[in-house]
Amino acid sequence: MDQEALDAVFIGAEDATFAGGSYVIVQKYLHDMEGWNALPTEVQERIIGRTKLSDIELDDAVKPTSVHNALTTIVENGKEMKIVRDNMPFGNASAGEFGIYFIGYAVRHEPSSRCWKTCSSASRPVITIGYWISAPPGPDGMGPADTVTLETPTVTPSRDGSLGIGSLKGDSSHE
Repeated sequence: MDQEALDAVFIGAEDATFAGGSYVIVQKYLHDMEGWNALPTEVQERIIGRTKLSDIELDDAVKPTSVHNALTTIVENGKEMKIVRDNMPFGNASAGEFGIYFIGYAVRHEPSSRCWKTCSSASRPVITIGYWISAPPGPDGMGPADTVTLETPTVTPSRDGSLGIGSLKGDSSHE
């Protein structure tokens, strides 16, 4: 993760009490696929802010201010509030349910909460959960640790090439 992303995710010295922590928002969106597919491609592009086939962002001169990628950019006092975000599409064809799972991290809860309230053009949020993730405590048990070291366990493959973590053959000696 580059420094800009780290600065967007982890609270720093500006709020020492909560340094190292982060606000997280998790959402499930359902898409109105029937309504979306009924729209002409040009209308879809003006909703999303990108060309459909090439995925190129529309030029600001022709992009409406109501497009998805403009609404999800939160500006406060002339400064963009950064959010590190990702999403994963999902579908349940038998239920006719299609959408995305979204996760966003920020140093303040306002950017994430303002973002999700504005980005429901062809989708609707059905689950929204907010979390506060705190930094691990420092050596004195108080305040955040300066660094966090994660130890990766060493796994030695057995003679048969498996990782020795169990078996479907009923052999529980490796579990």
